[in-house]
Amino acid sequence: MAALRGKLVSKVEIKSDGNVFHQLLRDETHRISSLSPEKVHGVELVDGEWGTQGCILCWNYVLDGKAETCTDIIEEINEENKLIRFKVIAGDLLKQYKTFTYVSKVEQIDDDTYIVTWTLEYEKLHEAITPPNAMMNFCINVTKDIENRYRQLQPQC
Repeated sequence: MAALRGKLVSKVEIKSDGNVFHQLLRDETHRISSLSPEKVHGVELVDGEWGTQGCILCWNYVLDGKAETCTDIIEEINEENKLIRFKVIAGDLLKQYKTFTYVSKVEQIDDDTYIVTWTLEYEKLHEAITPPNAMMNFCINVTKDIENRYRQLQPQC
């Protein structure tokens, strides 16, 4: 019998300021659509205040060529560890998963290198559902888009 619960973890190295990435994901989530417009069509605040634990966000995005939506709540913000935990409460992901959370954590490696770790924790509705590899690829690619656009906007020395 296959396990219904699972976890995927991926790391993405970025050369731009990881603190800025964390702040963008926490406080300025609505800007992600301008930094990754092919993948994220919009992020709206449904309830609460941007960047606060308990706020509810609605994402409009493209996954595997299909327009989807996701409503999530920020369950945890840990400034010391640069960690944000989102719990999906409505939307297309819950058609396949009973529970779904995604976590972003930013760690500084050296003066100009940071690692963004994405962790997806989920419980499938039934055994035939595959792990959310497409969603992990989405998180990785949006991170790379943000990195590329951020670096383009920085003054060159």
